[in-house]
Amino acid sequence: MCPAGSDRVARQNARPPSKGRTDEAKAKDACRDRLLGLMVRMAPLTLALVALAMSWGCGAVRTVTRPAPTATGPTRHVLANGIPVIVQEHRGSDVVALQLWVRAGARDESAAELGLAHYLEHMLFRGTTSRPSGFVERDVEGVGGRMNAGTSWDYTFYYVTLPARRVVPGLEMLADIAVNATLDADVLEKEKEVVLEEMRLGDDNPRRRLGRQLYTHLFEGHPYGRQVIGTPELVQGLTRDTLASFYRRHYIPEAFAVVVVGAVDPQQVLATAGATFGRLPRRGVARLPVAPPPAFRPRRQQLTHPGTHAHLGMAWPATRLDHADTPALDLLVSILGGSRSSRLVQALRERDGLVVSVGASFSALEGAGGVTVSAQLPPANLERAETQILAEIRRVRDAGVTDAELRRAITAAEAAHEFETETAEGRATALGRAETIWTIEDEQAYVNRIRSVTATQVRAVARRYLDPERYTRLALLPPGGAR
Repeated sequence: MCPAGSDRVARQNARPPSKGRTDEAKAKDACRDRLLGLMVRMAPLTLALVALAMSWGCGAVRTVTRPAPTATGPTRHVLANGIPVIVQEHRGSDVVALQLWVRAGARDESAAELGLAHYLEHMLFRGTTSRPSGFVERDVEGVGGRMNAGTSWDYTFYYVTLPARRVVPGLEMLADIAVNATLDADVLEKEKEVVLEEMRLGDDNPRRRLGRQLYTHLFEGHPYGRQVIGTPELVQGLTRDTLASFYRRHYIPEAFAVVVVGAVDPQQVLATAGATFGRLPRRGVARLPVAPPPAFRPRRQQLTHPGTHAHLGMAWPATRLDHADTPALDLLVSILGGSRSSRLVQALRERDGLVVSVGASFSALEGAGGVTVSAQLPPANLERAETQILAEIRRVRDAGVTDAELRRAITAAEAAHEFETETAEGRATALGRAETIWTIEDEQAYVNRIRSVTATQVRAVARRYLDPERYTRLALLPPGGAR
């Protein structure tokens, strides 16, 4: 599955990310990945939960105990103020991944606040009441660490990877930016050009533009149909008071989750979390539930975009992350367009030579989801490619998938999980996403749920969700391109 509508709009936010994993980051690519949704369902995780009973003064911990299949699985603890802290020892290297997840994303913005969750992500590392602007970057990078952040419709997250010996100051720093960011007016003004350039990069990239516009149509009138990055007009007119108001309302203990994975002592981590995050007073404010998805209205649209190739996108509404059909949908899109051996690639590129590239993705958010098929192709092949995509969908609906296709898709999902969670950073991201918009138990069970999917179930979800007569279709054509 992918983060819907983000720049990783593809089940790249279900396999962890492809749960957009969050998603959906490195340098400029990191900037783009975090529109992740910027990351959606995060990938399946095979994780174990072990509980430790501990408490410290003001930062008392209420331990939630669950059976643990292995001694190295994650443990989940809840501080006295309600903040969950997930810790996992991972000694593959002498580093620690520290992450702060905030249940505040684009879906929590009003019409006058579009892009504030993303803009705030740009500002939190830029100084606090006790750490001047530039101090956080120097402190992290000075010891060989790295930091970044990402925004989706359902959440925002901040991550720092440091030498393991720096776990205590790292947690102290995350707790500081969580509630004490200065949001300096001069820095805010300078950051506007950075965000506007990020917008321009997205608009210049046809695949990114296609994905964003498809989700705007798919969730028309719904928060999930908004651009996570906001609009140029709102960014240009943004004031410190407006951003600070959003920060105060949404960055509260009720919205936080802390994840620590690496070569650490769990007791030291919990003691530090209790002494920092555990001291933050609860606000007694509950997050508003996500609105139900809108009634689907098929759309057809053609736009121009610089270049020599056309870009075709087709989208269908699908299920939310926690739905029983999610595993079968993941496998369906993998069989249709998830690899070089998939049906769409073999039919449209290898056999008929209609496209340069083609793929399918499933993005499952907390409250809704979508399946998309996209292709890059010569403009003259546009109509034939659309017809052939629908023919392949009808084949799955009518005749189902083979056992060999199903086995390959399951194996690919298992491998993706292993690759995406082999590092401390990858494991932390998967755990944080699960804690924020799903559950760790569901993540732990997901690979086994994938393994239990049958060919009959894959055909059933194809018939249930991929109606070849009702879909949204968007084409980006070069100026003067054939229609």
